[in-house]
Amino acid sequence: MKYKYTELKEELIIRRIISIHYFEYMSDFTFAGESHNFWELLCVDKGEVDVVADHERMTLQKGEVIFHQPNEFHRVLANGVIAPNLVVIGFDCQSPSISSFKEQILSVRQEEQELLARIIAEARLCFEGRLDNPYQEVLVRKDHGPFGAEQMIKIYLEQFLIQMYRRSLSARQAPAIHKDTSSAEDIYETILHYFEKNICTQLTIDQISRDNLISTSQLKKLFYEKGNTGVIEYFNTMKIDAAKQLIRNRQLNFTQIANHLGYTSVHYFSRQFKHLTGMTPSEYSTSIKKLSEKNVLRDTGL
Repeated sequence: MKYKYTELKEELIIRRIISIHYFEYMSDFTFAGESHNFWELLCVDKGEVDVVADHERMTLQKGEVIFHQPNEFHRVLANGVIAPNLVVIGFDCQSPSISSFKEQILSVRQEEQELLARIIAEARLCFEGRLDNPYQEVLVRKDHGPFGAEQMIKIYLEQFLIQMYRRSLSARQAPAIHKDTSSAEDIYETILHYFEKNICTQLTIDQISRDNLISTSQLKKLFYEKGNTGVIEYFNTMKIDAAKQLIRNRQLNFTQIANHLGYTSVHYFSRQFKHLTGMTPSEYSTSIKKLSEKNVLRDTGL
């Protein structure tokens, strides 16, 4: 037999990354705006944010992404009530298909959220500096980053864009498909929504299993397969993420936040917070406030 090579088609290619950021902003954050000659995606991981693109103002909710095309003026504003967590990635793409993302706000599913999380994780491993530093305009390589980390960022970002493109296209062309049975992904999504609804309570494995009609062994297996973590560990992380957002909203003190989220005491809340973030609630508040104030000063030209 005479074998022939098949040249693989590449329809969406990322050659260069300009910036990778994960921001946790205060509820009164504002950025005066900018334009540049590369693409930028902004995804709301938590909360909500107002975005201005070429003078059109719109609100992005949690799980939504907007793409700013090259030379498009854009700015970001928190609404004064809800503190946002944002993923912002600047990249160069010359593929014709990228133009389909112009002037679009798209919903991001769990699978795409995981791809963005992997990009952030790889960036932390291979680039110097903090990803919440708004002044970092150049990605500086670490001397001994993990093998293939930069290539993984390229692969994950291309996969993210391809999946968003496919889903956007299929949503416009194909009729809705109704499933008769629940997949593991459906069950996982249902439990995550259950966690969000019960974020202000204390949950046990038995209660989670009972309320979601799943055995404890299946529940544990599901979370290790999907999130590589324990069930309660995942829920505790969600609670601390909620606490971080409440701190940045600046409407409740630490005792009120602890009570609101169902902690038995502010001291226990503080220990849990430090265990998962490496800093106390007070240290976190000070750190984020300083970053926010720097941005406000820069935006006002002071």
